[in-house]
This record gives sequence, C-alpha cells and structure tokens, in this order.
Amino acid sequence: MEVLASIDGDAGRAVMDSLADISPALAHHIAAFGFGDVYARPGLDARSRQLVTIGVLTALGGCEPQLRVHLNAALNVGLSREEIVEAILHASVYAGFPRALNATLTAKEVFAEHDAVEVS
Repeated sequence: MEVLASIDGDAGRAVMDSLADISPALAHHIAAFGFGDVYARPGLDARSRQLVTIGVLTALGGCEPQLRVHLNAALNVGLSREEIVEAILHASVYAGFPRALNATLTAKEVFAEHDAVEVS
C-alpha cells in the first residue's frame, strides 16, 4: 500500500476501498503483488513504469477506468503531458488507432481535470 500510495496518492486507496465489500482478496493481490512485488522491483523508475503501463492499457483497450488512474499516476511521478501523449501515439502502431484514440481522449479528460484543479 505504501508503494501504491506513493504513485497514485488517494486514487489508489479509493480503488482498494471500492473492492472492500465485494472482493477484498482482489484488493490485497493488486496491492501486494502488483505494487508490492512487481512495481517495487529495481530496474525501472516510476516514470518508466507508468509509460509501460499506459502503453499496455492502451493496447488492451476497454481499460479506460484503469488508464485514468495510471494517467493521474504518471502526472504524479513527473511525466509530462507530451510524454504521455507520445506513449499513446507509439502504442497506436501496435494496438491500432481505435484503442489509441480512446486512450488519447481519456488523457484529454484527465488533463482537463488537472487544469480545473489547478485553477481552483
């Protein structure tokens, strides 16, 4: 949970909390394995890990809610909007334009939300 919180802030906790009443085991495995074992491994920094995650979620398609969380995480760990958009554009070659379009529009929404928070 410590690694998750350092990347996703309150959004990670919100995802875990949303699973508490239906599948606390899934929340546990996401936190323990996904972030505790895999994400915390040495070898890549948080920025690189988020770029990989954005590329994979773009390629999978249909993962826009998870992509939204990881786009916020990417901004939290210091990726620029340009780096994020370029990662999605790069994924279009391998995943197809419809999936890249959906990911780009999700990024656009996340960026607008960040702009709205910064203004207020």
